[in-house]
Amino acid sequence: MEPTHSLWIFFVLTFGIIVLPGLDMAFIVGTAVASGARAGGVALAGIVVGGVLHVLINLSGLAALLLWWPAAFNLLLLAGAAYMAWIGWGMVRAAWQPAVAAAAEEVSQPARLPQSSMAIFSKGVLNCLLNPKAYAFMLAVFPAYLQTQERSVLAQAALLSAIIAGNQIVIYGTVLLSALGARRVAAPGAGAQRGLLAGVGLLLMAAAALTLLSAWK
Repeated sequence: MEPTHSLWIFFVLTFGIIVLPGLDMAFIVGTAVASGARAGGVALAGIVVGGVLHVLINLSGLAALLLWWPAAFNLLLLAGAAYMAWIGWGMVRAAWQPAVAAAAEEVSQPARLPQSSMAIFSKGVLNCLLNPKAYAFMLAVFPAYLQTQERSVLAQAALLSAIIAGNQIVIYGTVLLSALGARRVAAPGAGAQRGLLAGVGLLLMAAAALTLLSAWK
């Protein structure tokens, strides 16, 4: 198979995996709804960096070890699901706190949950690294496209990383804009703002539960 064709197939496969709803997408939506556009962008950046780290983990052989050793994979899966459920519960609880409710009363300024950019970025990276879907993809698909006569392994890995990051930016960026649009629509009403925040929190908790049930080995 020609290298160019292989890259296009890798692009399509990666796009198909990323576009499926999962923990990364839910985290970006939740962050954008809770804290606004800037926080959502930082969350997206954290997810992209996490994707690059997944490539490095795959090159080190750790991803194969995690999937070969079911107990370690299940521990990672449990940690990721618990982390996402914790974030979701925090949103549900915050939606009914007096401070958030009072802020939601202001028409021109939607309710925001205060978080530093570094905290959001770190959570995004950690969320991506705890995502079991990424490890399964990296072990099942990534190695087949790593060897080529055209480039060294490191150069090919960098190119594949760029394809993954590009797909993440396009897909998650679109999701981010949609979440911000929904946030603006809900902003004029305090009840709608709190309901949207609580709904996203419940969505995160449901995504965590479904991921845990579907991927447990």
